[in-house]
Amino acid sequence: MNKDQGIGAVLLLASIVGVILYFWLVFLSPWWTVILQLTAFVAVGFVLFILGWIGYTLATTPPPKPIEEIEKEIEQESKETKEETPPPPPSS
Repeated sequence: MNKDQGIGAVLLLASIVGVILYFWLVFLSPWWTVILQLTAFVAVGFVLFILGWIGYTLATTPPPKPIEEIEKEIEQESKETKEETPPPPPSS
């Protein structure tokens, strides 16, 4: 068994233990209401955090250049490279 398979087996066992523990906490423990409230809070908080992160990224990222400016730059670069390249030698 290589290292990746070992890590995969540990993750599989940890997830099974986690599901069993969560089942016990939600259905068999006296703290089931607190566990459900915490679970809902963490899930909603995570979604809102991701939305906030996307909003922050959109708000702080500068807008891209218009396509017209990019086309002009490409045309100028192609003109400059044509002017700099020497003509091919005459064929013999």
